Amino acid sequence: MNIGEMRSILAPSGVLRVAINLGNKALVQETDGTVGGVSPTLAVGLANHLDLPIEFITFRGAGKVVDAGKDDIWDLAFLAIDPARMDVVTFTKPYVLIESTFAVRKDGPVSSLADADQPGRTILVGKGSAYDLYLTKTARHATILRAENPGASFQRFLQGEADSVAGVRQSLESAFASHPGITIFNDSIGTIEQAMAVPVAKAGVIGQINAFLDAAINDGTVRAALDASGKANLMVAPRG
Repeated sequence: MNIGEMRSILAPSGVLRVAINLGNKALVQETDGTVGGVSPTLAVGLANHLDLPIEFITFRGAGKVVDAGKDDIWDLAFLAIDPARMDVVTFTKPYVLIESTFAVRKDGPVSSLADADQPGRTILVGKGSAYDLYLTKTARHATILRAENPGASFQRFLQGEADSVAGVRQSLESAFASHPGITIFNDSIGTIEQAMAVPVAKAGVIGQINAFLDAAINDGTVRAALDASGKANLMVAPRG
């Protein structure tokens, strides 16, 4: 497939419309209306590779990105890989591995991951997030409370709701850094594979996007973008 054919499948409008989840602080940072971080860096790199202008369409939760993928609102997105999303999107290989974990109150009833999943416990999550999907499958006893997006889940937790709140570690650290009564577990719920994604109707270009992504991992672009955005503690996915 040549560049022209890839453009016609991926971005037939002539503009690469990229969905950006502002709720994932590990991968995206917003300053004065401008987005930065590893995901926007990769999006711009792919747009340049295709010689296309780019349009960022911002969302405040991964679930909203996936929902919008059903309606031809975006051409390219950045999401955690999860089988529950594969009826809507097709994923590339992962480019970054990040952790999800819990934040809890220091004087609360939860002091470990095992404590969080007990009868009568409640866990706040951002609806449709990777850790929502994971906990929905794995939590045996706790009740999961779903907020509209990760930011809303953090606010509800600060207002006294739930025994714990799940999230991407970097997002939890950003949300609760100024709250000494809240602690974030060192242990993780799990490692989340972050990938690029396209609507299933555009799955024919995944091979070409994977090749672009392999090059960005192998030449250090992904590592440099993480370091430049203050995320040096994040792990680049294995090289292709």
